[in-house]
Amino acid sequence: MYDIITIGAATRDVFLESKNFKPTKDKNSPSGESLVFHLGSKNEVDRVYVSTGGGATNAAVSFLRQGLKASCISRVGSDSFADEIISELTKEGVDCSLIQKDKRPETAYSTIVTAVDGSRSIFVRRGVSADLKFSEIDKNKLKTRWFYITSLAGNLDLLKKILNYAKKNNISVAFNPGSKELQAGLEKLAPLFNKVDILILNEDEASELTGIHFKKEKEIFKFMDDIVDGILVMTKGEKGVSVSDGKDIYSAGIPKSPVIERTGAGDAFGSGFLSAILQKKDLSYAVQLATANSTSVIQYFSAKTGILKKGKWGKYPKVKVSKISIS
Repeated sequence: MYDIITIGAATRDVFLESKNFKPTKDKNSPSGESLVFHLGSKNEVDRVYVSTGGGATNAAVSFLRQGLKASCISRVGSDSFADEIISELTKEGVDCSLIQKDKRPETAYSTIVTAVDGSRSIFVRRGVSADLKFSEIDKNKLKTRWFYITSLAGNLDLLKKILNYAKKNNISVAFNPGSKELQAGLEKLAPLFNKVDILILNEDEASELTGIHFKKEKEIFKFMDDIVDGILVMTKGEKGVSVSDGKDIYSAGIPKSPVIERTGAGDAFGSGFLSAILQKKDLSYAVQLATANSTSVIQYFSAKTGILKKGKWGKYPKVKVSKISIS
């Protein structure tokens, strides 16, 4: 019996850092900034860091380091990238028997270009990661208390099958959807969200789904409470996080800290949050552990290096959590 089985992507990540990668103002960019590379130019790189990534593998390592028994369901190709991913997970203690192996040498791959302020742009080749198949999952091995679902490359049919299986077998579900899933819109997602125990979104995603401005978070929580029969987590970047259990809203900021690289911060928060729920079933503690985990991760290149071990909060104090009624 596992505590958690993570489901989603497994990738090979290459990080490129340079003092020459400087964000420039861009009114046409959603973030207001862009990284610009001139066609035909040669750009000097100060540092190259190679690691493994993908939401499912990052979360699995986080759960293991928190003392939980975890397995990972992803799809990898027949190449050295796949070997490296499985080797790293095995060293961490993650069970890899549910990872699907495709005959094509097309394991997912990402190049992350990191600017001087820690912001980044990611170039992704999803490869066989996008072809994860429910029919190839060994159902005899799906003995677990929780599923932790990350991006499934927009495959709502796969998501529906996983959620129905979880419901039928009394498995709780935490879901941190990716952009491909969210593109489907709330009309298609609402019946699926209703089967989720913990839904994790950032404030921009929640705002776009509901049509409510992100600053009106109480209205967002009230709206989503009719859809999510469980806990809604809304991360807010540098402003912290707010969490609703349908009755109260728990909010906290983040510790002051430098930012080296932000990749994996969301995975660290979500997996840290669920780890705490399994340990103590206390939302304030869950916010604190999740915040510490994500804050630690952004101090390093790679999405896994900074993941905290159980009982180790690092140099960051527990954040103060406030609580107000949602009514």
